[in-house]
Amino acid sequence: MFFRRQTPKPPTFAERVEAARAAGFHIEPLGTGRVRARRDQCAAIVEDAAGSSPRIERAGLVLGDEIALLVDGGYQKFFVTPQGRRKPALAAELKALHDFEEDLREALGLPSLYNESLGTRFDLHVYDRLKGRDGHQ
Repeated sequence: MFFRRQTPKPPTFAERVEAARAAGFHIEPLGTGRVRARRDQCAAIVEDAAGSSPRIERAGLVLGDEIALLVDGGYQKFFVTPQGRRKPALAAELKALHDFEEDLREALGLPSLYNESLGTRFDLHVYDRLKGRDGHQ
């Protein structure tokens, strides 16, 4: 007799979000197909990509009601909010953000890529020598 393996069924976005909630993340719905996942001082916007796995749109440190993205200033790392508020990044915050992203990817069932697991990734690179170029101020 032949036995067939069952075809694995990919989890839905709602199932992935519930798995993240079960893993200790506070989940706040933002509208259709988007949620804000938060744990301690870090948060991320997770978006449902139709037909594929969810996409982590923005991850960073929570400053007030905003998620501050990590920016490499060349000489120092900063967290910058969409409203322009800046805060120098501390080593403990960078480690917390890295751990948060890894744990969120695991809870959502997303693959952990080697180059992303090496350390903190930057959303922007804004150096002094680039001031005024490419729209950076």
